[in-house]
Amino acid sequence: MSDPLIECVPNFSEGRDPEIVEAIVAAMAVDGVSLLDFSRDPD
Repeated sequence: MSDPLIECVPNFSEGRDPEIVEAIVAAMAVDGVSLLDFSRDPD
C-alpha cells in the first residue's frame, strides 16, 4: 500500500511579495510533507 495523499490548496493573498510566498513555502518544509507545486499571481 502506498502512502496516503492529502491535497491541500491554500490561497494566500500575498502574490505581489515573493519574500512572503517564499516564507510560506519554507514553513511547509517538514519531514513527511512534499510540496508538489506552488504559484503566485500579482492580482
